[in-house]
Amino acid sequence: MRKKLEMLKAKVAAREGERDVKRMLRPLKKVWIKIGIEKLDSHEGVTMKALLDSSATRLFIDKKFIKEHSFKLEKLDRPIEVKNIDSTSNSGGNITYELECNVFYKGHSKRLRIDVCDLGRTKMILGMLWLAAHNPEINWETGEIKMSRCPPWCRRKVAVKQKETKEEDRKDLR
Repeated sequence: MRKKLEMLKAKVAAREGERDVKRMLRPLKKVWIKIGIEKLDSHEGVTMKALLDSSATRLFIDKKFIKEHSFKLEKLDRPIEVKNIDSTSNSGGNITYELECNVFYKGHSKRLRIDVCDLGRTKMILGMLWLAAHNPEINWETGEIKMSRCPPWCRRKVAVKQKETKEEDRKDLR
C-alpha cells in the first residue's frame, strides 16, 4: 500500500512539473483592460481597450483614434524619436504631439499626458509610467487585475459623460 502511494505521489509530481514547464514555454498573455478617457474641456468620455505593456517606457495613444474622437492635442517643444524593439526608427515617425486627459479604470483615475503616435490596430498602450504609479496586481496568465496597491490620489472617481457606451461597460470602469 505504501509503495503504491509513493508511486502515485511521484506521478502527480511529474505531472505538476510538466505543467510548470508548459507554462514557462507558453508566451505571456497580452493583458488588455477597458478604460475610459475624458476630454478636459468638455468632460466627454470615451471607452477603449488599452494594452498593458511592461516593456513600454511611456504611455501611447493612437493618432487615428484621437482624430476620430476630436481630442485636442498639444504640440511638443521637441519631437521624441520612436525606436522599435530592434533599435530601428519607427515607420510612423517621431512623436510630435501629446494628449492631456483624465484616464480612469474601475474608480481609479489620473490626469495624464500621453504620447500620440501610430499604433496600428492598438488604440492605447499603458506602459511602465502607469504600471509603476498604480502598482496593480496582475495575473499575466489569466489577465486578472486587482487595483489593491494604488496610492491614495488615484482613488477619487471622475464623473464622465460616456459617448456610445453601453450601461454594462460603464459599470466595468467604476
